Amino acid sequence: MVIEQDVELSDGRTLRTYDSGGGAQGASGGGYGDGLTVVWHHGSPQTGVPLEPLLTAAAERGIRLVSYGRPSYGGSSPLPGRNVASAAADVERIADALGVGSFATMGASGGGPHALACAALLPDRVTGVVCLAGIAPYTRDFDWYEGMVSPGGLRSAADGREARELYAATDEFDPASFTSADFAALAGTWPSLGDDAMKAGQAGPDGLIDDDVAFATAWGFDLAEVAAPVLLVQGGRDRVVPPSHAASMLAGLPRAELWVRPDDGHVSVLDTCPAAMDWLGARR
Repeated sequence: MVIEQDVELSDGRTLRTYDSGGGAQGASGGGYGDGLTVVWHHGSPQTGVPLEPLLTAAAERGIRLVSYGRPSYGGSSPLPGRNVASAAADVERIADALGVGSFATMGASGGGPHALACAALLPDRVTGVVCLAGIAPYTRDFDWYEGMVSPGGLRSAADGREARELYAATDEFDPASFTSADFAALAGTWPSLGDDAMKAGQAGPDGLIDDDVAFATAWGFDLAEVAAPVLLVQGGRDRVVPPSHAASMLAGLPRAELWVRPDDGHVSVLDTCPAAMDWLGARR
């Protein structure tokens, strides 16, 4: 059973959270019972509702899965001007409210940078990070946009929120962004992801706009600050976040390893989530 609740923050905002652990545990503990707590950071756009394959994999491993909607997603309050680093303070408040001490973080696509932010800025609490198909900090060391089928949103975001808002008025998803493996995953294991992304999109573009601006500008921390072990998982045929991003992060993170899935795209790479949870469990 997943418990949904709104966590109140000191600035008056609320964050909608989801907890598979059945309620708060002792703050001195490292998770639910004697197991591991994983905080999931959703992609862009999604609502923050935990997806069925993640819940199943977590339950099979005795993992307490916590997720939440980032500001302007899924019932969570907006946070004007947020950057990637902002996620750390929000997650710290959620963890405190749920009685979670130490935890691992795990994020896919747009959730990856936010999972890394928690590790960088909450080093005493985060035991490990998994970043699946995650976007890298903007750099001119390589063509950051090369290999993206539809980089227009991020290109406009680099010019600020107003430019990204204008782009959103005419933006449409390009099916060429997904590979045949991605579409098979959406029809097979991950239909809940497609349904949730559609629901998030129907609620409005503000969360996605804020995410893109955060990705394309300064994140508020350096990858070198991430002391926890990091697992990067990358599809070799990803057309949304190309493999060059994983290579860039591998070079910048002090304790990272990379799993390359040569035939996977942006969605099908999520089939590695159970194995990635095992990786986190071995490092708690």
